[in-house]
Amino acid sequence: MAGSIEPTSFLSGDNATFVSELYARYLSDPNTVDPSWVGFFDDLKQNGNSVGSLDATQWGRVTAGNRHVEPANGAAVAKVQAIAQTVNGATDANAIRAATLDSIRALMMIRAYRVRGHIKANLDPLRLHHHEHHAELDHHSYGFTDADLDRPIFIDGVLGMGTATLREIIQAVEAIYCGLIGVEFMHLQNPDQKSWIQQRIEEPRNQTEFTDVGKRAILERLTEAEVFEHFLDRRYVGTKRFGLEGGESLIPALEQIIKKGSQLGMEELVVGMAHRGRLTVLANVMGKPFTAIFSEFQGNSANPEDVQGSGDVKYHLGTSSDRQFDEKTVHLSLTPNPSHLETVDPIVIGKVRAKQEQREDKEREKVVPMLLHGDAAFIGQGVVAETFLLSDLRGYRVGGTIHVVINNQIGFTTSPTDSRGGLYCTDLARSVMAPIFHVNGDDPEAVVHVARIATEFRYRFKKDVVIDIYCYRRQGHNEADEPAFTQPMMYEAIDGHPTTRTIYAKRLVDEGLVTADEANQMVQDFRAKLEADFEAAKTYKPNKADWLEGAWSGLDIARDEEDRRDKTAVPAERLQLVAERMTAVPENFDLNRKIARQFEARRKTVVETGQDIDWATAEALAFGTLMVEGTPVRLSGQDCGRGTFSQRHAVLTDQITEQKYIPLANLAPDQARCEIYDSPLAEYSVLGFEYGYAQSEPHALVMWEAQFGDFANGAQVMIDTCIAAAETKWLRMSGIVMLLPHGYEGQGPEHSSARLERYLQLCAEDNIQVCVPTTPANYFHMLRRQVRRNFRKPLVVMTPKSLLRHRLCISIATDFTDDSSFNRVLPEKRQIAAGPDVKRVVLCSGKVYYDLLAKAEEAAVKDVALLRVEELYPFPRKRLTAELAQYPNAEIIWCQEEPANMGAWRFIDRKLEAVLTGMNDITANRPIYIGRPESASTATGLSKTHTAEQNKLVKKALLLA
Repeated sequence: MAGSIEPTSFLSGDNATFVSELYARYLSDPNTVDPSWVGFFDDLKQNGNSVGSLDATQWGRVTAGNRHVEPANGAAVAKVQAIAQTVNGATDANAIRAATLDSIRALMMIRAYRVRGHIKANLDPLRLHHHEHHAELDHHSYGFTDADLDRPIFIDGVLGMGTATLREIIQAVEAIYCGLIGVEFMHLQNPDQKSWIQQRIEEPRNQTEFTDVGKRAILERLTEAEVFEHFLDRRYVGTKRFGLEGGESLIPALEQIIKKGSQLGMEELVVGMAHRGRLTVLANVMGKPFTAIFSEFQGNSANPEDVQGSGDVKYHLGTSSDRQFDEKTVHLSLTPNPSHLETVDPIVIGKVRAKQEQREDKEREKVVPMLLHGDAAFIGQGVVAETFLLSDLRGYRVGGTIHVVINNQIGFTTSPTDSRGGLYCTDLARSVMAPIFHVNGDDPEAVVHVARIATEFRYRFKKDVVIDIYCYRRQGHNEADEPAFTQPMMYEAIDGHPTTRTIYAKRLVDEGLVTADEANQMVQDFRAKLEADFEAAKTYKPNKADWLEGAWSGLDIARDEEDRRDKTAVPAERLQLVAERMTAVPENFDLNRKIARQFEARRKTVVETGQDIDWATAEALAFGTLMVEGTPVRLSGQDCGRGTFSQRHAVLTDQITEQKYIPLANLAPDQARCEIYDSPLAEYSVLGFEYGYAQSEPHALVMWEAQFGDFANGAQVMIDTCIAAAETKWLRMSGIVMLLPHGYEGQGPEHSSARLERYLQLCAEDNIQVCVPTTPANYFHMLRRQVRRNFRKPLVVMTPKSLLRHRLCISIATDFTDDSSFNRVLPEKRQIAAGPDVKRVVLCSGKVYYDLLAKAEEAAVKDVALLRVEELYPFPRKRLTAELAQYPNAEIIWCQEEPANMGAWRFIDRKLEAVLTGMNDITANRPIYIGRPESASTATGLSKTHTAEQNKLVKKALLLA
């Protein structure tokens, strides 16, 4: 035979004889068989190694284009002859062919169970969903009849059996792949990972033999979960708590993950989860005192009286604690989260990455992330896919995340048939080659078993892994909801279904491990404990807030918002040293000639002339000086290594080998860490990751850059619910920096505005900083002060585009040294009329200043002063008042490029009015707006229209029109 195998049936007739003879030749000498058939037989016949995915419509049909070659076990024809003699008492050719065909058929069937067995598994505790018969899991489809069930078949060690009857084979694969656990792993492309899972579940028939102590521990955990939920239901009738009832097996599963993890090196587990079951996890896993939870239900603040903040609902709050397992301590932390499902996912991953680096956990075994998901959110929320995307990227990897899906088989009121097209809510995980363990939540031993395997897999392969716990939601979406309105059949079944604890307690009673009285006593004892804690909660006083402990120790809350001019200048010698080294490359590095010229120009501006320092040079100097002073710098974003506008060139590429080199990472032997990563084309997850990183590492400058500023729209949930509000809601600070290119250069509506107005709308309670720096030096000091002050606030920066190369957007070396610092308001720099003679003061931010400046110089405008507001929030009231006092007779203008309903105008209007009203020596009392009229779109897409609009507003502001 030559060429590829055409699709053909070979389980009957002449083809069967042909295949059996071919297989016998393969066993004797694979070189005598066509390579396309060798691939098939290699894939089919193996011992201990899993076979690749052969996705054919019937097992009796094969195509050459769909196979994965793996090592064969090299069985000889003698073995086939021996089994034929055992079966038939003869060694003739027909007997050999029959035995070979039996082996092929049996191995193909076994492989089918490995691939498809999960669809036949008994996963649904309510038994509402029954999978249809699948031909690939029917022995008749392979040419066997019921008369063949007890005939021995040679399978050479597969399933741990050399020879087995068809009945024994079926019993084995049914137990392994079609019981209360369904395993999806044959999609994995790594043969070692596939082989490990296959051996791990096939040898023990996919079950764990628990000790009596282990079984009692599982019953205790189920009892605590069930009784706690019932207690809350009874004490706080109708109060929303998003209970875990129906999914109580989650609790012993989490305990197993922590216990097994501690044995494998886990020192810290960072958890993210939504609201379903959160209170039970907080109490029974994380160790939050029941008295604290009851106190919160009674309306008491979760925070000390001297800490300001709006707080949040109980099922959004986080906590941390230390737990001991087998004399090993594991620190547990549950990250607070908003109602926006799955938003917490990338935050947790970012926090873990930072903690791993703090602990120098290069093997990524000490700190582990775990994410708990709901079934509808797991498949429905795009941030889950984005977070999976980060899982194996060098800038974001954490050594694998353990994902646990609390699969209630419903999303609020929406059934799975209306919320996804695939069989499972976990289908998404297949895209990153993560194994998936589906398990019936009514069998806690099975749940704990897969939790153990999943933890071992994560540690062995440093890959994501998914546990899908099929359970149900005993009450509605919340405790005040009536679920029978939309799912009457499901809730009729739930009403008559015993609880998981009841089922397991009966099982242990039947095994003779406990008596019914002992199981009931567990319930009574734990209920008594809750009653005592409930009474104690009436006088409970919370401990001191933990927001300035651990890595945050030594930092403080922000004080006077006007007094923040921290020391950010650097000695001239340090500035020059950094400039020299950040523009140097190894001798054998083939640097692009254009970049080489840029680097030489950068070096000269700092080291030789001290003049004309541009934006990119100032930024590199900020990064470099911080790192040589011991402060790590981390920047990630879309194409940020080079820079969207080809300005940064922080990551260089050898023009011959394409090897990468980062000069900023090679400034000094003892410098701090430098991380600059091009991110995937995702905003939500990457910004969330960096936000989480900044939460755990306050002593690093952590930045996320958008390719264009308005791309941050894709991360709006992260900005609204976390970055802007976390300190107020959860007492969680962050120093995350968002770099958002912004400026009207006629590039159309999506490449002009970073939506400045949206950030300003979020400003309150001194929560964030919003800056629009217009000079390289001011940008330099702004970045440095972010980690040089004794407090942390998120920083939103409107960064430039055309100003990156503008001839006037430059600074001199002394602007970075001496006593220089960040200026919140930049005064008029030109020679103009005396203060009382100035008719108009134009206040502005950003690029429009340079348009105003160019036109003012061209037209020799002397009676108009140009002032720049470099920090819009916190609003620089005192500084602005002092500057405006110099112009007592001037009218005050706010000029902006953006339409009137965008930009800073509607934020700054009343703040300027308040400033002017409070000034007795100034004539003006209301600012005047000059800019584009209101618009639904951020900017025109027509270059001529843009130019005309810009010229008009500039002339009008300067009294030239």
